[in-house]
Amino acid sequence: MASKIAVIGTGYVGLTTGACLAHMGHDVVCADIDEAKVDALNSGEIPILEDGLENLVVEGRRAGRLRFVVGAANAVGDREFVYLCVPTPQGDDGSADLSYIEAAAREIGPVLAPEAIVINKSTVPVGSTRVVEHALQRGDVSVVSNPEFLREGSAVHDFLNPDRVVIGAVDQAAAIRMAGLYIGLTAPIMVTDPASAETIKYASNAFLATKISFVNAVAAVCEAVGADVNDVVLGMGYDRRIGQEFLKPGPGWGGSCFPKDTVALVHIAEQAGYDFRLLKGVVDVNNEQFERVVRKVVAAVGGDVAGRHIAAWGLTFKARTDDTRMSPAIEVIKRLQALGAEVTAYDPAIRMDIEGITVAPDAITACKGAELLMVLTEWDEFKWVDLDEVGQQMTNRRLVDTRNLLDRSRAQVSGFEYQGIGRS
Repeated sequence: MASKIAVIGTGYVGLTTGACLAHMGHDVVCADIDEAKVDALNSGEIPILEDGLENLVVEGRRAGRLRFVVGAANAVGDREFVYLCVPTPQGDDGSADLSYIEAAAREIGPVLAPEAIVINKSTVPVGSTRVVEHALQRGDVSVVSNPEFLREGSAVHDFLNPDRVVIGAVDQAAAIRMAGLYIGLTAPIMVTDPASAETIKYASNAFLATKISFVNAVAAVCEAVGADVNDVVLGMGYDRRIGQEFLKPGPGWGGSCFPKDTVALVHIAEQAGYDFRLLKGVVDVNNEQFERVVRKVVAAVGGDVAGRHIAAWGLTFKARTDDTRMSPAIEVIKRLQALGAEVTAYDPAIRMDIEGITVAPDAITACKGAELLMVLTEWDEFKWVDLDEVGQQMTNRRLVDTRNLLDRSRAQVSGFEYQGIGRS
């Protein structure tokens, strides 16, 4: 049965949520404070790179099930469900800034339909449902937690094919009403209390970050003892208790979620009186990984990168997205620039210079005159670039593949001194 839904915020989470709910047959209005962005969305222009999202937005608009308006208050008047998908940026102490979500709640409170359900979709600290309830000042409105588990680059698939749907609610009737929105998805629906739902989100991201930091630490051990991390993680992953996912070494983890959520969980634990030393170690290992990659590059060019020209393939924090927030690739590049390196980068999703980094129009041009090439993001197209042609553009054929993406044998045949992560 179709429901009337409002989505407040049209970032990665809000736009994906709105488009997918419209695809499922619901009547959806998405609101944002950025008038130019709303105009662009109503014209069919999608501001982010996300596989399948543009098609769903076009489909929803043509079917009359999806539209965009300026201002949260203009979206919620007749809506049965209102999703809050606004930013919760990290404060200096690691805490989440709830000012945007409180402002949105205060704006919509007076104009919400009676008996509406307000849904926290943003990643928020434990206890945030009460914060929203206080800001709404509406005793007839229920507030529930419904954390998102969307991966950038596959967010549409993740929404429509979730591993689970988590609903945190005090009012069981509200939880049952909300569960009805997801009829048709083949996934378990877990109903719990709001605090548990909010903790599930943080704990999930923290655990995935832990797996990545662990495998990067194992990669360091592999280099020290002469083992091949690719074989090591393959052997580990066959154990069903461990699994293959998130056991790929790299330059470190980043993006808009893992750095913010891990630090936030440490802060939440500290506020509750628990010293989460394990997770602090996970963050420390990640910072060490950035430096390990930098040291690997410095050693490869003879011990000093000052004035040396280095090429970089990849700027986004992962492939299949144009998001560069907290990107490990940019972190590594910035650290090398601080040592005096001259870096030219190429990324399939980035078309202009960013953050003081020169961006080339293609992978070959980025390598012109370079003494070393770094692979920093796992874009598939890098696998198929002609390494002989790449080598002809470079002054020295040196390659540091931080994703273990390229074929080592093919690189060596093309004359490259190849170094991966965790590979002798």
